[in-house]
Amino acid sequence: MSRVCAVCGKGKMSGNNVSHSNRKTRRAFNPNLLKTDVEINGKKVRGYICTRCLRTSRKQLEA
Repeated sequence: MSRVCAVCGKGKMSGNNVSHSNRKTRRAFNPNLLKTDVEINGKKVRGYICTRCLRTSRKQLEA
């Protein structure tokens, strides 16, 4: 599964785990993706979109 949002292109980011003793080790932050039907350029496509884009699209449909 491609861990990239079909709408905004948000993907995996990296950062640090920081322990109580302040030691730092590398870690990955994955986007919160859901598999849904999304409309891109007027075509319905089944793909992965992040929850932020899902919320924004629902707000645009209501207005």
